[in-house]
Amino acid sequence: IFSFQVYIIQVSVGNYQWTVKHRYSDFHDLHEKLVSEKKIDKNLLPPKKIIGKNSKSLVEKRQKELEVYLQTLLVKFPVTAPKVLSHFLHFHLYVS
Repeated sequence: IFSFQVYIIQVSVGNYQWTVKHRYSDFHDLHEKLVSEKKIDKNLLPPKKIIGKNSKSLVEKRQKELEVYLQTLLVKFPVTAPKVLSHFLHFHLYVS
């Protein structure tokens, strides 16, 4: 049986708030595109862990690291987020 962790992201833009859910692999795919298209630091994304990947302490640590990752991206692109990041955060569904 395969198991995986889903990370819940609370997004707030102005008066809008919504929740987005992604697996680590989604973050990895986003990161690969941003490294390729926007030349962001390839070491910015926390590394993938194999051993003990579903332990509570690792999940909590990775949750914090992924939050820092997203915050760093939003600081790097303060005016207009790249299309791939906007799509990842579902801006197209909530903000016109």
